[in-house]
Amino acid sequence: MDIATVGGLGAGFVLILAAIVIAGNPLGLFVDPTSFVVVILGSFAACTVAVPLERALNSLSYIKIALNVQVYNKRELIDQLVQFADSARKEGLLSLDDALNDVENDFLRSGLRLVVDGTDPDIIKKILYADIGQIQGRHEDGIGFLDMWGAFAPAFGMIGTLLGLVGMMANLEDTASVGPNMAVALITTLYGSVFANLILIPMKTKLEGRDKEEMIVMEIMVQGILSIQSGDNPNLLKEKLEKFLPPNEREASEEAAAE
Repeated sequence: MDIATVGGLGAGFVLILAAIVIAGNPLGLFVDPTSFVVVILGSFAACTVAVPLERALNSLSYIKIALNVQVYNKRELIDQLVQFADSARKEGLLSLDDALNDVENDFLRSGLRLVVDGTDPDIIKKILYADIGQIQGRHEDGIGFLDMWGAFAPAFGMIGTLLGLVGMMANLEDTASVGPNMAVALITTLYGSVFANLILIPMKTKLEGRDKEEMIVMEIMVQGILSIQSGDNPNLLKEKLEKFLPPNEREASEEAAAE
């Protein structure tokens, strides 16, 4: 579970509730099941119009991905690839065959398997980047869906408000109910704004960051696999792959090597 995501959501809701309490308003005033249904289910219904049903039903999996933390140890990955390159130069590519069973990442293992099997470098490159394209396509589906849902939610909040205003205008003769009815009508707009700006859009941004991070990791794997296949010097490979690390991690690596 990603503590930052869950903590941010929790803090956002707490701040909203605190603002309501500090203003002296009862919390029950801001609870309206009808408004909730209009915003959440209405905006989701609009999404099902825009995209295939299967993709819409997968929306919960997109949210789950945003809530779960993904840790990529690029330093450890680079060291592993350099070790493979060193073994391949000293003992030949076939020496990697047994080591592949210990490689946990499916993408890296399949790429190295192609190398061990003696596949042409151009074919390996095409296969690897085709896999990356498929993965990024799935990422874009999830990011695009949350972005679209985040755009629809405020609109349905406004729709709910308009529905409430129509009902209020139809009963203007009851002046005592105008204020309460106006408050209920505006709650739907509040729900739409909160749902979009506290949940959907931030999660979409989180997934974009996760996508960039994973693409960097996969590019490290591709460059490592191709370098191992071509028999590059392990030290040169390490230097090349460390270019993908942020400056502070590179400096830490250089200091450790100097010691």
